[in-house]
Formats: sequence, structure tokens, C-alpha cells
Amino acid sequence: MLDAFIGLLTAAVAFVGSHFVLAAPRTRATLVKRLGAQQFTALYSLVALVTIVVFAIAYNETPYVELWPSTPALRLVPVIVVLFSAFLILCGLTQRNPTAVNQSFDPAARDPAPGILKVTRHPVMWGIGLWALAHIVANGDLAALIFFGTFAFLALFGTTQIEAKRRAREPDGFARFAEVTSNVPLVALLSTKKRNFWKTAYSIDPLKTVWNEIGLWRVAAALALYVALVFLHPWLTGVAVH
Repeated sequence: MLDAFIGLLTAAVAFVGSHFVLAAPRTRATLVKRLGAQQFTALYSLVALVTIVVFAIAYNETPYVELWPSTPALRLVPVIVVLFSAFLILCGLTQRNPTAVNQSFDPAARDPAPGILKVTRHPVMWGIGLWALAHIVANGDLAALIFFGTFAFLALFGTTQIEAKRRAREPDGFARFAEVTSNVPLVALLSTKKRNFWKTAYSIDPLKTVWNEIGLWRVAAALALYVALVFLHPWLTGVAVH
């Protein structure tokens, strides 16, 4: 049992460590200079894929050690939360985001944060983070805490690292972006102060425009993605959604 947990922790460190090492500004700049931007992206993706596969195998081979009972009520948490995760991830992947890889701020844009960016500056990262946290709650065991906790840490702590880099690289663009948005979902959208600033600076009411900008097709696509995940869950994990 101890060997299995050591293997899981080692895989977790490799998964997180490889991301931070390759994403470090000095390392990234050196590799991009030597390999080129496209080759670096390919290397980064390959390392991420390999470490995820190894991590998943280690997780599946680690025995169950209960930390708290996995009750039917707790198992409903991911059933509900993953619907919002799917929505955030799909919206984040289908619209331009200046915090994403190889993207930048557009100083000429009338609206500094269209669509899902009014909800959070990091829709994909928060989608992954919420998915991971919900599965920790539902599983209630040590291996799940390590496995899903690693994803939650990488996604949510990663948002702060992305912002630090963007703030240093494009201070004016990030300042304009951050003035009307929030890292944590819905905080800016529900903030009276930020909504009033939207209206004053950009003549935009974010609460009235956000759904129109997101579009009904993204809502429908997110629902389709959620249904697909529920349907494929037994095949992907060996465990039915219940």
C-alpha cells in the first residue's frame, strides 16, 4: 500500500513540476529560442499528456483509504457541479481569451471582456478546478484527495501565475481587463462597483449582455458535452455516475 501511495505522489509531483518548469519564463524563452514556438508547444503538450497518463495509471493502482464516507448526497455534488464545469470549459475554449496561451490584449477593443470573461478571467482553469474539487468531495478517499487535489491546485493556483505573467508582460492591457473582471467566477459580475464601472467606462450593462454574448448555442453545446461525459463516465473510469 505504501509503495502505491509513493508512486501516486511521485506522479503528482512529476505532473505539476513539469508544468511549472516548462512554463517558467526563463525555461520557456530558452526552449522557444532553440526549438521554435510550435515545437515548444508540441513538447509541452507531449509532456503534459505523458504525465497525465502516468498519473491516472498510478491513481487507478492506489488502494482505497477512506477519509470520510462517500454518501449518496456527496456523490451528487459532481453530478451538479460538472454541469457548470462543462459550461465554463466549453465557453473558454470557443472564444478568444487574452489570458490563454499565445493570446494578448487588444487595446482597441470596445469591450475588454466579452462573453464568458465577464464571469471569470479563467473559464477553462476554473472549469477544471471545480471538476476536481467536486470529485474530492464525492470520493472521500486519500488517493482521490491526492489525484483530484493536484488538478485543483494546478488549475486554481495556475490562474494566479498566469495573471502575474500577463501583468508583467502587458501591464496596461491587464489593468484594463482586471478593472472589470474577476478571477473567481461571478464576483465581478455581481459586484455593484464593477458593474457601475462597466456602465460608466464602456456603456455596457454586463448582467444584460453576458448571456447574449455567450450565446444559446454554447449553452446547448455545454449540455451536450455534459450528457456525453455522463454517458462515457463508466467507460472512461469504470464507475457509473450515480
